[in-house]
Amino acid sequence: MAVMAVVCAVGIVVDDRVLAGVPIWTKPFKFAVSFVPYCLSLAWMLSLLPKGRRVGRRAGNVVVLASIVEMAIITGQVVRGKRSHFNHETPFDEALFNVMAVTVVILWAATLVVAVLLHRARIADRATAWAIRSGIVLALAGAAVGFLMTQPAPGQRRGVSKVVGAHSVGVPDGGPSMPLTGWSTTGGDLRVPHFFGMHALQLLPLVVMLLTVLAPRFARLTDDRVRLRLVVLASGAYAAAFALVLWQALRGQPLIHPDGATLAAAGVTLLAVALGTYGSLRSGRAGRDDFTAGVAGRAT
Repeated sequence: MAVMAVVCAVGIVVDDRVLAGVPIWTKPFKFAVSFVPYCLSLAWMLSLLPKGRRVGRRAGNVVVLASIVEMAIITGQVVRGKRSHFNHETPFDEALFNVMAVTVVILWAATLVVAVLLHRARIADRATAWAIRSGIVLALAGAAVGFLMTQPAPGQRRGVSKVVGAHSVGVPDGGPSMPLTGWSTTGGDLRVPHFFGMHALQLLPLVVMLLTVLAPRFARLTDDRVRLRLVVLASGAYAAAFALVLWQALRGQPLIHPDGATLAAAGVTLLAVALGTYGSLRSGRAGRDDFTAGVAGRAT
């Protein structure tokens, strides 16, 4: 996938074809770049399994094979100058899209198997265990958003329309969009929660790593209970943010143009995170003070 990302980046530069309003090599480039951290994260998580490694390895192999099939079809369609997703223009195009739909379901199911193994595994550090388990659950939720994209958009009919399904909500695909991501700036875009949810797989474990790095500088973070509370809070905040951007997209609202209701929900979430962070750090301090007082009392 890393090699494919480089190939697709070159394609963006040298191939001036445009499809659905963006350079034609943009889609395989984004998919390849996304698959790199996704597969690396799964590989690392599988290495933590004390039991069930054989099943986990097989599930990982299924993810790899499904990813290869997905990328082969996407890239092949780019070479042909055709859409890969939602394309029902010819029986061949429709067959390719149906194969992609099956591989996505297989990839999702294989990731679910890994999630079950991780939930049953005994991982020594509780904060790490919580980050991994909540991260993969949110990744599954984010991936499932892709199934919403396959539903007919207004004006589309199965068996009649050449395109059935869309990324955007409330506006046609291919309109004004954000640079790099290609997310719509005039309507909702289901790729936002899709992206946000799937990358919980990397971002929540990174929270644990960050807390570990900061622990030598901040004494409260050396308390395992404090780190666990902060990771639980981060997981809850991430889940709330995922739900918020999904709600925003389904209402046909661009990410960069939130309305009052979206801003209010975001404000409540930020307030809850701030209060939760203060409470987590405060309780850790109180716990250590009580422990110190108890030791001093027994010594007396």
